[in-house]
Amino acid sequence: MTKTPKAPKAMATHVGAGGETHQTAGEGTPAMTTQQGLAVSDDQNTLRAGARGPALMEDFHFREKIFHFDHERIPERVVHARGYGAHGYFELTDSLADVCKADLFGKVGERTPAFVRFSTVAGNKGSADVVRDVRGFAVKLYTSQGNWDLVGNNIPVFFIQDAIKFPDFVHAAKQAPDRDFPQAQTAHDNFWDFVSLSPEATHMVCWAMSDRAIPRSFRFMEGFGVHTFRLINAQGKSTYVKFHWKPKLGLQSVVWNEALKINGADPDFHRRDLWQAIKTGNFPEWELGVQLFDDAFADSFDFDILDPTKLIPEELVPVRRVGRLVLDRMPDNFFAETEQVAFCTQNVIPGIDFTNDPLLQGRNFSYLDTQTKRLGGPNFTHIPINAPKCPFANFQQDGHMAMHNPKGRANYEPNSWSQPAGGPRETPAGYTSYPEEESGPKLRQRSETFADHYSQARQFYISQTPVEQTHMRDAFVFELSKVETPAIRARMVSHLLHVDTELAQGVATGLGLSPLPAPAPAARPVVEGLEPSPALSILKNGPDSFAGRKLGIVVSNGVNADLLSALIAATEAVDGTVELIAPTVAGITDSAGNEVVAQQKINGGPSVLYDAVALLPTVEGANLLRHEATMRDFIADAFAHAKFIAHNDAAEILLAAAGLHPRARDAGVIALERADDATAFIQTCAALRLWSRESQVHAV
Repeated sequence: MTKTPKAPKAMATHVGAGGETHQTAGEGTPAMTTQQGLAVSDDQNTLRAGARGPALMEDFHFREKIFHFDHERIPERVVHARGYGAHGYFELTDSLADVCKADLFGKVGERTPAFVRFSTVAGNKGSADVVRDVRGFAVKLYTSQGNWDLVGNNIPVFFIQDAIKFPDFVHAAKQAPDRDFPQAQTAHDNFWDFVSLSPEATHMVCWAMSDRAIPRSFRFMEGFGVHTFRLINAQGKSTYVKFHWKPKLGLQSVVWNEALKINGADPDFHRRDLWQAIKTGNFPEWELGVQLFDDAFADSFDFDILDPTKLIPEELVPVRRVGRLVLDRMPDNFFAETEQVAFCTQNVIPGIDFTNDPLLQGRNFSYLDTQTKRLGGPNFTHIPINAPKCPFANFQQDGHMAMHNPKGRANYEPNSWSQPAGGPRETPAGYTSYPEEESGPKLRQRSETFADHYSQARQFYISQTPVEQTHMRDAFVFELSKVETPAIRARMVSHLLHVDTELAQGVATGLGLSPLPAPAPAARPVVEGLEPSPALSILKNGPDSFAGRKLGIVVSNGVNADLLSALIAATEAVDGTVELIAPTVAGITDSAGNEVVAQQKINGGPSVLYDAVALLPTVEGANLLRHEATMRDFIADAFAHAKFIAHNDAAEILLAAAGLHPRARDAGVIALERADDATAFIQTCAALRLWSRESQVHAV
């Protein structure tokens, strides 16, 4: 019998002005020090000029901590190691010249080359695609003024408020150092211990336990710049901005049981999806949206715009669509491009500037340091995927893999030599930072305006449909049920009580936790009057067609040629795709005598790989397949995952074998009696799932 681990010993704890948790050393607990042995007084906050001011370079503790973290792994990325990328372009559709002087935002119709890398965060390079995790959404734009890297995620907020905590968060999420597991998932003690001791993570944890963390593919997920940036116009005026990428195909995720089975059937599910979409000419597309606001809005907003654990609801500041991002070409070589691409948040162009967001300030240091280490030295910009496509010149020289050393006599400036030997010079047209005035004492402190950790988490939860809320509750129960330490489970539920009492009670019931713990101390009262934001729901922002989705059709020898052709034609008419699943991968012969190639064998093409399925066997084929366990799983899983299922008369044999008798069926199990029925079925599939079925399946 497994022994229950003892609860960790309680530490002396106090809450800072910003709501952050400080654990202090007491009897028997060593003092934290730098690597030079200097005792650390505050490990929660970066040294900054004023509570809301910029980070200071003299913060040796932060620099040592983040520097060591950046150099932990070689050669793969410490985080975002599992990635996949593609080339494309950004095309401006609505000029932002009034608020931004950047060239790519000036002329409507102008196209800027782009490279995009999608990734998971926690998993190592060899992990699976469809794990519950945040997805990186990093865009490198090769503008006429230099490279701009918008390095974001598919979730608009983050777990921590200050970059000094990034090593701690990632260490807690990734495999434990003593056992080197678990891999690519957060259902373990260390992760939930950290987030349950970090109230600021509550909002992001709610997003991570939602279906946002298990997207159907890269093509069906949003991207966000996360931080508040500045746009600067030609007159030097600043406008705050939040960046959004809105998928043309709408939002879609899978369900958890489905995700588990996808990873077994195809660990490269997301990679394969992007590859096939681009190779078949179904180019993925997103719209770039911006939320623009000024100091007056920032001052009136209930939360601090510099807090990366907060978002600005679209109902308060609408998203203005200004351009489109199209991916139309895969890399020629994965390593040379996708693996060696180096994104740095510090890479901006004239017209785009930073704010004092403490997480962004730390990222600006960390990314450059990481890429320098990972790619072997300071010349990683000489690698073609990282090089600007506009003219560039400087006096930087030598180092590992130097390809562009200065030409001529001068490798310094100022110098006395005329052109071209004198080399490049600075220009008044070059990049200048916004002259924001700053003042304040040097201290390690988080602004009190960062202290509300629960109100937006509550708003996110109440913005979800009942189906999505159920998925969130089940995700919390699943993850926390893997936590071996009861005290950690209870502590997390104590935070959820501030989010929603029914959610907390549901999670507690699922864990067998009774009685409920007391609510966690809250640095700020929860604002319960925030209105639901429909933009935060996946199901409220889903597709209006079957475009970009995949239909799986089970066939056997003698399949009705007219019905099969009609179903394929109806799917392709709305820009969907089809795969045929047959008893053997060699394919079948249809009723007209045509040889039809199959893409999958029945035990290699489970229904989890498809958005909807159709069963078109002959009677002979159905009798052959009824004894195949994977055929029964194909149908049972499709039904359990609320997918639409089309079938011919002969498929009644298979439906019965899978336990799906007529009395157990619903409106999502649709009979195809003639070829004309195909179009109506594909139109029905635009809804993606019959979500009402979930409650019935769970009740059985």
